[in-house]
Amino acid sequence: IRMAREMDKVVITATQMMESMIVNPVPTRAEVSDVANAVLDGTDAVMLSAETAAGKYPVETITQMAAIALEAEAAEDVTIETDFTNKKFGRIDQSIAMGALFTAHHLGCKAILALTESGSTALWMSRHNVKVPIFGLTTQLVSQRKMTLYRNVRPLLMPGYTDRDQALAAAEKLLVERGVLRPGDTYAITCGEPMGYPGGTNMLKVCRVA
Repeated sequence: IRMAREMDKVVITATQMMESMIVNPVPTRAEVSDVANAVLDGTDAVMLSAETAAGKYPVETITQMAAIALEAEAAEDVTIETDFTNKKFGRIDQSIAMGALFTAHHLGCKAILALTESGSTALWMSRHNVKVPIFGLTTQLVSQRKMTLYRNVRPLLMPGYTDRDQALAAAEKLLVERGVLRPGDTYAITCGEPMGYPGGTNMLKVCRVA
């Protein structure tokens, strides 16, 4: 899991994670530990197979796994790197993503909004454990679907804009309408200019909701 995260790869942990719940309504202590440790190790997703495909308690299995994952996430420590002086970035959009994490974490932002065509900006952000929720805003359905796997990323579809200011305003409005942002809240937002080009994220802005 650690190696995959360091290489910016999505991690799915699966196979017999809650196997006893094929026939039993509660998991074993070892299974609870396995799921919790996978979450604490940084996996993006935990997956069931026979437990829900052929088991007697599919709903209970999902409910138990979700509860374990939530408890494990609540116990996590923030692991964002605090010193970037010795870190080298090969891409501008990657450096913007890391800068957004650092800024939002230390400024206490309510959310991070990543306007992204490919989803890469949100992926890089998801490689670090921060308590600030990340919203991946994209015009591409395929990118939205990919981002559903990224840890701590909530993917949302939004209309496309060629004007940067219109796009930023639309992103804020979308989060306000969903109840994520309220007047007075501070948030960090990233995007690329010109708009609409994959890998073009080159701007970080900190905003306050009016």
